[in-house]
Amino acid sequence: MSPRQRARIGRYAQYAVFVAVVVVVALTADWAAVREYFLDWDVAKRAFPNIITTALKNTVIYTLSAYVVGFVVGLVVAMMRLSSVAVYRAVALTYVEVFRGLPALVVFLIFGFGLPVAFPGLTFPFEQYGTVAVALGLVAAAYMAETFRAGIQAVPKGQMEAARSLGMPHSRAMVSIVIPQALRVVVPPLTNELILLFKDSSLVFVLGVSSLTTELSKFGGDLANDTGDSTPLVLAGAMYLVITLPLGYLVRRLEAKQGRAR
Repeated sequence: MSPRQRARIGRYAQYAVFVAVVVVVALTADWAAVREYFLDWDVAKRAFPNIITTALKNTVIYTLSAYVVGFVVGLVVAMMRLSSVAVYRAVALTYVEVFRGLPALVVFLIFGFGLPVAFPGLTFPFEQYGTVAVALGLVAAAYMAETFRAGIQAVPKGQMEAARSLGMPHSRAMVSIVIPQALRVVVPPLTNELILLFKDSSLVFVLGVSSLTTELSKFGGDLANDTGDSTPLVLAGAMYLVITLPLGYLVRRLEAKQGRAR
């Protein structure tokens, strides 16, 4: 057989295995139990409208506020990483390594419980919303900083040299010429970071949330415990997908657009 025929037979074999697995799962699953414990409409109705007006709203607020903090801090840290001043580079590198190495859960505990003990009277603006924005935003900034740094370094050096030859100061050339071009390069990975932040917002529960500040995972878990049914968890997962799937599609479109531009 030719290589093409062998490849075709290999694909058909993979398709057959996939279909066989689907059939086995479909025939062996207890669909009545699945409907009762995961797709109970009466339980699902109890989640509305709070799962949208409170849980989803808070999740979006936590995510966007942390993203803004991460974007600003990450850009500053990236500039420090590229600075000619050794102290700035050392501080930025230490920050990136520490916050990339610490689990987000630990950072939440530090900002939620550690800092108020170490610094009595310390509070963040907007109470819990501010705490989440700072804690989660600083974690995101460590990753965004490396993304920004790679984007800035991807801009041809000739751009900076041309700006300097026209008498433009280095800082002005960086802000007006280099950074705008770098941002276009890093849009897809920054959108991926937004998706990760949206999921990481589920860690807010460690700070202790009320009915007014709860997010999707905590809301679904509490309602599942109250009803003894997992349908609320399925609904919470669906709410996450409502946000993350369009964002994932956007990332693919942006990457494809950049690929065509090359």
